[in-house]
Amino acid sequence: MSLPNTAPHSAPHSAPHYFVPGPSMWPMAGGISMLVTMVGASAWVNSASWGPAVCIAGIVAMLTVLYFWFGEAIGESESGQYSRNIDLSFRWSMSWFIFSEVMFFAAFFGALFYARAISMPWLADLDHKVLWPDFAGQWGNTGPAGVVESFNTMGPFPIPTINTALLLLSGVTLTISHHALRAGHRRNTAIWLAATILLGAIFMGFQVYEYMHAYQDLNLKLTSGIYGSTFFMLTGFHGFHVTLGAIMLSVILYRVLRGHFTADNHFGFEGAAWYWHFVDVVWLGLYVVVYWL
Repeated sequence: MSLPNTAPHSAPHSAPHYFVPGPSMWPMAGGISMLVTMVGASAWVNSASWGPAVCIAGIVAMLTVLYFWFGEAIGESESGQYSRNIDLSFRWSMSWFIFSEVMFFAAFFGALFYARAISMPWLADLDHKVLWPDFAGQWGNTGPAGVVESFNTMGPFPIPTINTALLLLSGVTLTISHHALRAGHRRNTAIWLAATILLGAIFMGFQVYEYMHAYQDLNLKLTSGIYGSTFFMLTGFHGFHVTLGAIMLSVILYRVLRGHFTADNHFGFEGAAWYWHFVDVVWLGLYVVVYWL
């Protein structure tokens, strides 16, 4: 099935003006919902009884904000109010957003590097043997004072390796979907995009199972010293990004089925694809650094 080339979709390339949206409450509402989410999450990990409810309420509020906010943007696009300048603005905005996500993960990878390559050898050197004579400098220890419960580290087999294959395959299916969209084949675009979302969902299912295995069988928890905190922060935030990416691609799939994109005008698809490929690249670094080294 070919994509329809209707007037509203070609409008972004012919609109002579730069669209300026009116005042909106959604940025403020989004900021408040994120604040509520993080307050609830912080209370949750610190065992506060009210933490889970507040965190879930914040997530629901954020999803509601995104639904109406992006709904307005989609309506503006489909009504022909966006010009080439808006398209370029969206591309720069998405590029800077992904750059900010790169810096976000760079901070966590930097913390892991500092702990493994600087702090741990320093605590295990000869000068500190007087304070902690039994401390060994291998990664995955119980701390210099031995205050962390004994635990086992997480290896690369089998779940992390399976998840790596799933994400790499999802990158391939998403690329095939993009080429189908550029060729004007809506049916193939939707099929391969749905396959990408399914692979992402399977990835998340395996990660949930991995966390259950870590807590129940390995005694590996968020409180398991620097190893546990860096492991769960890196893999957990990555899983959160996979979840967001799957939601974004699900919205794009809905729009593909509605015929919102044409072969030469589909930045909504491209922006979500950029994000998904970024998530794939982060996982490759995470797979090597966290599970293998």
